[in-house]
Amino acid sequence: MSELLWTPSPERIEQANLTRFMAFVNAKRRKALATFGEVYQWSIERPDQFWADMAEFGGVVFHQPYREVVTDLDKMPGARWFTGSTLNFAENLLRRRDEHPALVFNGEWRVRRTITYAELYDLVARLARSLKALGVAPGDRVAGFMPNMPEAVIGMLAASSLGAVWSSCSPDFGFQGVMDRFGQIQPKALLTADGYFYNGKTFDCLAKVAQVKAEIKSIEQVLVVPYVSDSPDVAQVPGAVLFADFLAPEKGLAIDFAPQPFDHPLYIMYSSGTTGVPKCIVHGAGGTLIQHLKEHQLLADVKPTDKLFYFTTCGWMMWNWLASGLASGCTLLLYEGSPFYPDPGALFRFAQEESMTILGTSARYLASLESAGERPAEKYDLSALKALLSTGSPLPVESFRFVYKHIKKDLCLSSISGGTDIISCFAGGNPIGQVYAGQLQARGLGMAVQAWDEKGSPLVGEKGELVCTMPFPSMPIYFYNDPDQKKYKGAYFSVYPNVWHHGDFCEVTREGGVIMYGRSDATLNPGGVRIGTAEIYRQVETLSEIADSLVIGQDWDNDVRVVLFVKLNEGVVLDEALVKKIKNTIRANTTPRHVPAKVIAVADIPYTLNGKKVELAVRNVVHGKPVLNKDALLNPQALDLFAGLVELRS
Repeated sequence: MSELLWTPSPERIEQANLTRFMAFVNAKRRKALATFGEVYQWSIERPDQFWADMAEFGGVVFHQPYREVVTDLDKMPGARWFTGSTLNFAENLLRRRDEHPALVFNGEWRVRRTITYAELYDLVARLARSLKALGVAPGDRVAGFMPNMPEAVIGMLAASSLGAVWSSCSPDFGFQGVMDRFGQIQPKALLTADGYFYNGKTFDCLAKVAQVKAEIKSIEQVLVVPYVSDSPDVAQVPGAVLFADFLAPEKGLAIDFAPQPFDHPLYIMYSSGTTGVPKCIVHGAGGTLIQHLKEHQLLADVKPTDKLFYFTTCGWMMWNWLASGLASGCTLLLYEGSPFYPDPGALFRFAQEESMTILGTSARYLASLESAGERPAEKYDLSALKALLSTGSPLPVESFRFVYKHIKKDLCLSSISGGTDIISCFAGGNPIGQVYAGQLQARGLGMAVQAWDEKGSPLVGEKGELVCTMPFPSMPIYFYNDPDQKKYKGAYFSVYPNVWHHGDFCEVTREGGVIMYGRSDATLNPGGVRIGTAEIYRQVETLSEIADSLVIGQDWDNDVRVVLFVKLNEGVVLDEALVKKIKNTIRANTTPRHVPAKVIAVADIPYTLNGKKVELAVRNVVHGKPVLNKDALLNPQALDLFAGLVELRS
């Protein structure tokens, strides 16, 4: 039986947006939906009704009403949503125009800034006017090379108000990493900060931007936002201007929101790029909007009074997800810098200062917090906090317990899972449901998610491939430079035709939740038994001697053997006693098949720029295969630690 950690109070259930949504649907459709499970079943049996009702409940502003909610529902890809309709993404995010705070920014520099909804509208109007004068038109690309600060949101909204396409990456990307992304999409304008702060250090961006501007000939204008300097020297970037100087001088401008078809391109996102040049994934305005409205309002219970935070960079899809919170009229809290500077309590200090209500972070951060011995509940006033969201990798059982023991007892802990590919979640929160240790609370409404075996049969209570058997609005509309959809179809539909295959290993539980076991392409197969890497990480992360770990399957003696690499805490030595402790811990809590044949100490574990372990890249190095794009890694030098290891020769 799964360990129950939290049950929402009757008052919380009564006040939830999801409860209001059920009442709305029941009145409109003459139904009697009373539980999340009933809403979920209806949402996948009648997706036409569900998505239409979500659009109405979420207040989507259409310029032209839709003729049909969905056509060609049997085609994946190929289904079309809200056909005939037009809308503007930015208009839907800027419906609120009063003095309520829209954006609150802080970071390592500790200079707090607040922008109200009225001020945000004005800034977007002025930037949009100037971008239009530059010649930016629907379909043109505008790129952001930005820290997570207000000007990034303003830039995205101004671009989308014109029907232009926004694409961003964070300033810690190397020159080649930027070129691999923006070089493919040829932006017309580039928005950048002069630099950024991280872990107490200051980093310059303008030298890198000058290189990018010289290489990408399509860039007609570079806009520089002062951040690390009050008066940055923009002369080092030919043709660059300060952001404030580029803005139209007039105040009180009205934004002429350009109406576009529902599936008009809004964002270009990027695959991780660890196996080659990143794929450019294009997401539509309407699909992104309605999917985010659903996830914010129904699954995260975001209300206009909420203060929504996600620790993210502009290079991770959670930034795009966070920005959509404006469509629900809440306040977005933006933080830039290291979450451990000047100490591990940085984000919780921010939460206390701003009375944060929803805190989003990564599983890796929570594990690091526990390892550092941090106890936020003892140090900070988190009385306003009602929910904690976690993504990026599977959240282990121990981290669930840590949250309720040392962060807050009464909150909804929603581990969520989806990806850049869908700019949203396949599974995640349920504000009226219980929280069980190690489980994502529920499959997303309108998302026909199942765990399949090798024959394509659905499983319950057993591990399988995560699939989605029915189209949904936030599927990519296409890949950039992929006219015959070869890359698109190859990425998701080559395993099960007409069914989305996500590449995750999961279990749909009998409680209605989901357990994630890691990437299925990194799944271990010793003796033909499939093992998710997350199952091993969950055990290793309980050991105080270990700071981090990574596990792969090494081809050996016509089979696969499990190899565990461990990064040790300071002063710890990997001796026979510790190896035995590691193996015994894994054996006692999993199966003998999970026990690694080799345990090897390494000085560092490689991660992508988005904070995900790169098991496949390490596996390639171990097997003498090339890693095609090290620029996608946060610490590419760490890969060298795995080459030619003597321990792997026997």
